This record gives sequence, structure tokens and C-alpha cells, in this order.
Amino acid sequence: ERADNTARILDVKYYVLLPQIEMVGGGVDNVQWGAILRSVSAHRSYRWVYKQNYRPWRIAEYLILNQAMPRSLRSCYDEINLALGDLAELYGAKCPCHATAASTRRLLADGNIDKIFQSGLHEFIEDFIVRNNRLGSEVADAYHFNG
Repeated sequence: ERADNTARILDVKYYVLLPQIEMVGGGVDNVQWGAILRSVSAHRSYRWVYKQNYRPWRIAEYLILNQAMPRSLRSCYDEINLALGDLAELYGAKCPCHATAASTRRLLADGNIDKIFQSGLHEFIEDFIVRNNRLGSEVADAYHFNG
């Protein structure tokens, strides 16, 4: 759920709040990026890590790929994989959800923010949300969380 929220917040910022390329790096853009960081309680930690003004690439990198940031997609998937590992050990078997979680974690661990922006942040986030939803369904099916 945390990863889904972070992904959707990033997607709204990049795809909806900034409809014109000319606005990138402007005053409104910087205020919006600051609001994004505050909305996920990451404003202070971003400043501590990067010690610089807002840079869209750095903020996206922080919220997607930084494994030390608890609300980043990478950190969430590190934790998901640990929890699923515990479930596999407890139940003595792995289910399809383990492969989905591992492949998504690998995608994030091997991720590069420059490549993400080159191929499109919106497209990356869309793909992530689809993967995340699939994982949720697979976990519910595997461990009978669906009723």
C-alpha cells in the first residue's frame, strides 16, 4: 500500500500537475516537488541526503530507488520480499507472488533514474502500479486474504 501511494503521488505530480514542458524547473514546479516530499514525510530527509535545492531527477530517484528511504518503492519492495520470505518459510512453500515480488525488487534495485526518465517516468510508474496490483492479488490468493 505504501509503495502504491508513493507511485501514485509521483505520477500525479509528473503527469497531471505539470502539463507543459516549459514549466519544468520553474517556481511552480519547485513548490510542487516540495509538496510531494512533504506529503510522504520526506522533506527533511531529502535535504539531509542531497543538501541541495529541489531537483526533479533527485526527488524521483529518492522516492523510487533509494533503499534507505522507507517510503521509496525500492525500500517497500525490500520489506515485501523479507515478509514474503518469512511466509514461505512458515508455510514451507513459495507461491507465484514470490516471483512477482522478486522481479519487481530486481527492477528497482537495478534501476537507473536517467534511464527511467528517458523511457518516461509516467510509463515506468504505470508499469510499477500494474506489477504492484498483480502482487496484491497474488498474495491475497496465495495466503487467502480475499475472504
